[in-house]
Amino acid sequence: METAKVGKRGAIVVPVRLRQQYGLEEGALVTAEARKDGILIRPAVVVPVERYTPERKAEFLLSTAVNQADYRKARKEVRKLGLDPDAIPHRRP
Repeated sequence: METAKVGKRGAIVVPVRLRQQYGLEEGALVTAEARKDGILIRPAVVVPVERYTPERKAEFLLSTAVNQADYRKARKEVRKLGLDPDAIPHRRP
């Protein structure tokens, strides 16, 4: 077990051995979780989030249609997005 000191502003210096072991570099994100017996600090897992463009939404709508009726509805939704369904690369049912 290692010890660390809490600074004036609540900053905690993680011992070098633990930083190296867990790949923590300056600026690395960590999570802090309250537990009954103390605080659990772990490296954070960052997952990039894709922001969908109208074209990408249209592709999803058209490609996930399971039958002809569903496909017609998807084409209508794509037109509501202001796009031409025939101009969107997709897989037809």
